[in-house]
Order: sequence, then structure tokens, then C-alpha cells
Amino acid sequence: MATSKTTTKKKTAKSAPKKVATKRTTSKSTPKKSKKATIKTFSSAVSYLLEQTDFERMRVVQYDETTFKLDRMRMLLSALGNPHDKVPLVHVAGTVGKGSTVAMLSSMLRGNGYTVGEYTSPHLVDIRERIVVNTEMVDEESFTSILKEVVEAANKENLTPTFFELITAVAFKHFADQAIDIAIIETGLGGRLDSTNVITPLISLITKIDLDHTNILGHTVEEIAREKAGIFKSSTPAISAHQTPEVTEVLKACAEESKTEVRVIANDIEFSARFGGGTDGKQQTRICVITEESQYMHIPVPLHGEHQATNCALAISAIDQLKKFGFTFEDLAIYNSLAETKIAGRMEIVWRRPKIIVDGAHNPTSLQTLIKSIGAHIPYDSMVLVFGCCQDKDVIGMLNKIALGADKIIFTKAMGNPRAAEPKQLQKQFAEISGKMTQIAETLSEALEIAAQAASREDLICVTGSFYLVGDTKKHLAKIAAKK
Repeated sequence: MATSKTTTKKKTAKSAPKKVATKRTTSKSTPKKSKKATIKTFSSAVSYLLEQTDFERMRVVQYDETTFKLDRMRMLLSALGNPHDKVPLVHVAGTVGKGSTVAMLSSMLRGNGYTVGEYTSPHLVDIRERIVVNTEMVDEESFTSILKEVVEAANKENLTPTFFELITAVAFKHFADQAIDIAIIETGLGGRLDSTNVITPLISLITKIDLDHTNILGHTVEEIAREKAGIFKSSTPAISAHQTPEVTEVLKACAEESKTEVRVIANDIEFSARFGGGTDGKQQTRICVITEESQYMHIPVPLHGEHQATNCALAISAIDQLKKFGFTFEDLAIYNSLAETKIAGRMEIVWRRPKIIVDGAHNPTSLQTLIKSIGAHIPYDSMVLVFGCCQDKDVIGMLNKIALGADKIIFTKAMGNPRAAEPKQLQKQFAEISGKMTQIAETLSEALEIAAQAASREDLICVTGSFYLVGDTKKHLAKIAAKK
């Protein structure tokens, strides 16, 4: 349990400190010109958004100041009254672990009485999953009315925002309207040119940096680290998860250039982790984090996987930093609320018979961690892996990882995603790596049917490779459950 070196009086959510306001088509394309918006219902709002330029689903993206215009985002927010300046914010960038870090940090804040907004991406089933206040998605009526207001403001300023810019503006406006105590903002792509990088947060957080989006952000971890470190702001404290020496060096240099400093878990913040049984008999990872302010000893990490240890340490370090901005916390509330952390799409059990789990692992590192975590936490006889990924990922690296853990692989693809790799191509590439049994399915529903027929009572079906595939799986299984 955490033991604090200092004693402070707990604030209620109402008395939280207020932040001082401070001053994705082809590689040659620019955002589409907006049609005159007809936004009257939630379905029409979603339809409008889906018609806009969406870099998340594009095969090729021109990643530079021409395509990703932060000035356009600033102008749009200015036309809306700068809602992002009306709520204290925490900014989170990184390759893996952003969602988990956001979830753990949010849980601890909420457990101490604060009203917390979360802006994350992508969504799995409902677009409103991206904008949450105290675990509740923005309601359809509010989403619709705010989007209409955002589009009208854009048209008045003769702006053509992208899908992500529009959603980001809706999130900021919703959080300001709700007068929440704090919001945790996750970057969408990179950091330096990301639409969220118009904010001046209380803290900047960097999760584990690895190779991903290499065709956009850079071909080395050093190049990618520099893009992620683009969220650093002058005099805004930054904290990073434990990184390789090469990445740490880049982050330190970028922080100095930005006239701030970054503290790295296990380098500048004392940190240790071990996996084993506790007094409650559970086998799980426990961490110790010692900062200038507090000692957090033998804290159980609520999410599965050894990688979650450094994510948990990052979230706890953020809590410790927030104390310096007037936020107050009770140690027992931190401990209890952290234990309640849940996150969709990460080792999530979505069906019991046969047992099906889904995980949005979409790069070699996260896939390796997933395979190890399943082995450590979920008993099974054999594992049938339903796999599909985006073609712009490190496909060979991912195939090498799934070859180590799966007994049978079914290659498929998410519906409506132009970036999805073809199942036949995945199977062909995998055959050059492993002689394990594989099949292909052109649709996810077909893949799940094949997997169910192949799995016995004690077997496990795991769907992974992309959040799009995870979302399709949850939608498909929800339809089946509704018919029963």
C-alpha cells in the first residue's frame, strides 16, 4: 500500500485547481472540402464525420505541416471560445501503453473524488467511446449538438477540419461544458503535429516508445521518440515510462530544447517490479515507486502483462506530480481505485463458451507481451489465434511473434478498413516463417466460426492484430448475444 511522506487535506471535486489559460487519401491530398452540414440526429452526425478526411484509415499519409495543420486546429478552437483552456489537462503520447496509462490514472483520480474526462482513440464499437467523463460516454444528443456547433464554427472561419480534428474539438467542448476537474488527452498520431498538441497541459506523459507507423513517424526509435517528444512544453513537467538508453537520450535532449525537463521511470524515479503471489494469494505484478513526495510500496498492477508495470508506475508518478498543482489524494483511495481499473480491448474476455479474448496489440512488442501475458494469466490447452493487421505495420515482425504462441492461426481482415492486409498475403508470409497450421477467412464472422469449430472446451480463441478487428469482433458477438 502507498505510504505518503506528506499529509494533505483532501479536496472535493468541486475545489479542484483550475488551469490558467495560456497563450489523415493519398500522400498528395489535403482535407476534403466540407459539404454543407445537415446534422440533426446522432446518425447524421456520424455520417457527416465519416465523410471527412480520416488519416486513421488511409494507406498513405503525407506527414508534415502541410497536411497536419495545427494552426487550423487553433483557429477552430478559437472560434469555439478556446474550450481546451478551460479545463486542467494531462497530455499522453507514446507507442504502446497510452490507453492503459490513461485508464489507471483516470481510475485513481476518480477514486479520490475528481470528475475526469478521457479522450482516447481509436474507438472499438461506438464513436462516443473516444469522449468519456467518469466512465460515461458523451450522450448522443450532446455529441450531435456539439458537432453541429463545431462544424458551423469551421464553416464560418472557412476551415475544412479532418475527422480527428472535429472529434478533438468536440471532446474539448464537451469537457468544458461539463466543467470537469481534469481531462486526460491521448494523442492520435505521433505528438509534434497531432491535433491535440495545441494544449498547454499540467503534465506531459510519454509511454513506451517503439517502432510503429515507421512510414510516417520515422524508421528508428530515435526518430519516433523525437516526434513523440513534440508534446513537451516550456516549463511543463514531463514524465516518461522506462525507455531504452537511445530513446532516453533523445527525450532528455528534446526536453532541454523545449526548456523543460523529463523524468524517466527507473532512471530519475526509483522503480522496481516483481511478479509473484501476495498476501491475497493472487499471482500478479507488484511495483514500488519512490518519488520526492511519496513512497508507493508493493502496489499490485491491475492490468495483465509485465509491460503494465511501467505504465502503472507512470500513472502513479503523474498522481504524485499533480499534488504539486493542488490536487490531493488519500493513499487508501489510490490503492483501492487503482485496483478497479478496467480497459476495453486489452485481454478482454468477450465470450465464455468457447472462451474468446480480444486484444488490440498491433505491433511486435505488444504482441509478444500479449502472448506472454496469456500464458501467465489464462489457463488453456491450445490457442486458436484469429489475426488481422494493417498492411502499413511491421507485418513480418508481428507474424514472428504469433508464430511463438499460437497453435493454429486463422488470417482474416477487418471490414471497411482500406489499410487492412489481405489474409492470403498474410498466410503466404507466415508460411515462410513457420510450418504451423493456418487457414484464411475473408470475413471476421467466417474466421470466428472456423475458430469455434476448431476449439474444444479447454481451448482459447484470441482475436488480435488491430483495434479494428477487435471492434468488429465485439459488434459481431453482440449481435449473436442479442438473438439468444
